[in-house]
Amino acid sequence: MAHFPDMQAADSNGQRLARIRMRRRWTQQRLATETGYSLSAVKAFEQGRRALDRPAVILSLCRALDCHPTEITGGPVIPPQSDLAGQAAVAGVAPVRRAILRHGRPARPSEEEAANVDLVELRTRTLAANNDRHAAQLANTGETLPALIRDLQVAAEVSEGTARRAAFSLLTTAYECAMQYLYKLGHVSDATLATERVVWSAEATGDPLRVLAAQWYDAGEFLSIGEHDEAGAIIDDALTALTRMPSPPAEAVSLRGAFELKAALNHARAAEQDTAERHWRRAEAAADELGGDRNDWHLQFGPTNVAIWGVSLPVEMGQGRLAVDRAKKVKLPETYSRERRSHHHIDVGRAHFYNGQRDLALEAFLHAERLAPQATRMHAGVRETVGTMLRTQKRGRLVELGIRLGVV
Repeated sequence: MAHFPDMQAADSNGQRLARIRMRRRWTQQRLATETGYSLSAVKAFEQGRRALDRPAVILSLCRALDCHPTEITGGPVIPPQSDLAGQAAVAGVAPVRRAILRHGRPARPSEEEAANVDLVELRTRTLAANNDRHAAQLANTGETLPALIRDLQVAAEVSEGTARRAAFSLLTTAYECAMQYLYKLGHVSDATLATERVVWSAEATGDPLRVLAAQWYDAGEFLSIGEHDEAGAIIDDALTALTRMPSPPAEAVSLRGAFELKAALNHARAAEQDTAERHWRRAEAAADELGGDRNDWHLQFGPTNVAIWGVSLPVEMGQGRLAVDRAKKVKLPETYSRERRSHHHIDVGRAHFYNGQRDLALEAFLHAERLAPQATRMHAGVRETVGTMLRTQKRGRLVELGIRLGVV
């Protein structure tokens, strides 16, 4: 078995936390007092002896230190030059950013551009971009999105009536794709900008369900920075509207279930376990009502997704045993997106790590990497967990993964 004695670990979340704390001129005891964590826990986080990977913990530290979560988690990650696929994936970030910045500005299309608007062709291209994203083909996504967004902005500007609403619906989907692409690559601020575009363009479709689907992403933005009350208000308003809907169509039931899952996550990160479990059970009931998996607005809701979230939620709360037990019952169809399957295996890996099952954690991370290489390598939780493992066990495949992640 190969050994790598000279490898140097990259910065951990704990090291970044220590720098932020010292910048505030706080002692470790002050941070412990302000957050409610023990002094020994703060020391373990900063020294890298305890993984600082759970969003709920990171957010509680951020609230105390008045910083953004990315100041602790780092990012965006720059792939090494040897990672040609990673380099190709991030090459589209700047062009995508420029494209979403132009939202709301006059498109000023040429006569040829205006004359060549073809909504059927644009729908095909939008579907292809989303398929690439779900297949974890981030390089393809970044390459195709800028021109697609530009053409959809032109279509939305020059079209009228039903055609205009259809163009905005496609533009909403393209912005969702851009948001997910940027988020996966760690460009959180740009992803937030894309989310704003999702909400604004959805409102122009005139479709109440499309607007609610956009708000699902908007709630996620507040959740990601620990604004639980604001996220909860968006979720509660949406659930109220969906629950009051008479004879709701299947897509409304699907959306209601997706919001129940978002509510469960919000409460899990707020350390409200019983309420999180109650919302997850409501989502389970909605999935049973549907009787199968759906992909309305690319939210992938149904029995499979509810089962996946049944693993994610205990991971959020640091309950490794419950997560592993539930993971044994999850059956992921091969038709399910590589992106979503890889994220599930990341959750399983983190659950095994919490249980002290480091070999099983490594296997799960490697499985996730095979499904979605770039998304796995840039996942903040994977990078922190693997970095923590490396500080006590620098050998073989673990180091090789660490090198690909850029944490050694």
